[in-house]
Amino acid sequence: MHIAFLTPEYPHPRTGPAAGLGTSIKNMATALADKGVKISVFIFDQQEDDIFTENGIRFHFIKHRSFKILGWYLHRKFLQNYLNKRIAVDKIDAIEAPDWTGITAFMKLRCPLVIRMNGSDAYFCKLENRKQKQKNFWFEKLALQGADRILSVSNFTAEETRKIFQLKKKIKTIPNSIDVKRFLPQQEKEEKEVILYFGSLIRKKGVLELPDIFNRIVEQMPAAKFRLAGKDVRDIKTGWSTRELMEEQFSPVAAKKVEWLGNLPYDNILEEIAKAQVVVLPSFAEALPMTWIEAMAMEKALVTSDIGWAKEVMIDGETGYTVDPNDHNLYADKVLEILNNPGLAKQVGKAARERVLEKFSTEAVVEENIAFYEGVVRKT
Repeated sequence: MHIAFLTPEYPHPRTGPAAGLGTSIKNMATALADKGVKISVFIFDQQEDDIFTENGIRFHFIKHRSFKILGWYLHRKFLQNYLNKRIAVDKIDAIEAPDWTGITAFMKLRCPLVIRMNGSDAYFCKLENRKQKQKNFWFEKLALQGADRILSVSNFTAEETRKIFQLKKKIKTIPNSIDVKRFLPQQEKEEKEVILYFGSLIRKKGVLELPDIFNRIVEQMPAAKFRLAGKDVRDIKTGWSTRELMEEQFSPVAAKKVEWLGNLPYDNILEEIAKAQVVVLPSFAEALPMTWIEAMAMEKALVTSDIGWAKEVMIDGETGYTVDPNDHNLYADKVLEILNNPGLAKQVGKAARERVLEKFSTEAVVEENIAFYEGVVRKT
């Protein structure tokens, strides 16, 4: 069986930055290759064209092309022709693409097309209550309608996307996975009274709620420290730096306890997770948050949001706490409850890792993906 992935991002030294989408594709591609499945990865919008094999995976770097008119259409047709040639030459059995911006709209591929919902632009616009460009909605709807099969990383994302696009097709849920051998507990590095947020500094991640929450924490625990690791993003509503918006909200006392770590290499992020006693991730918009799962795998006590997808990842009171990010008092109380009780932090951290091992480890998820794709291939 030969499965291919079409993606705008993938974690590799020769590509640009990759976020959760690229990481999840890499995890699954690597796991499938280890199980003997032939894998190709097509990464478009790159700086150069190249084809090479690495660790059993065939990579196609596809250079960005510019078109004077109808670029949105001609770009997709260019990718279609490239893929169809490789489908014939390399005998590819199925291709998986993401739902984001509907890259496969207008494509007619010579093998089954699977779209995996990691969250479309329309989905995130709905969660964030902002207007979507009409053409993006159109592209995403056409792409989903043209897919032979549809996967989703969470039931919540599946149902919300179904409503948005009025989809009639069956949607199967298979969560993204992580390599639990990379995200290991390192309790010996933990520092008391340290709170960590990691991820982009952006409104949809709930970071604008964190200053007031931390102000309340410092009032009751003056020794508490707050570290933030992630890229600063210009705020979509004000045009300001999100960090600047946050800095304005910290009290003078709390501001002295805040450390801005910036955009760190991922190995450094793991170090910071290991040091934290509590990880706070109050996001308003996710499909299946990899940051939550990574911290859980490292046996960290989490306080997250309680929206939609949260119940598919966290168990409130068992693997940490899920709280409405707008309820600053309750959010601060739950963080303080963990900071004041190291035994509780250890207990929920262990429960969190056990949940990841059961539901989100690559070992647990890869066989389900293989069975799914065998079914896709059999029906062709």
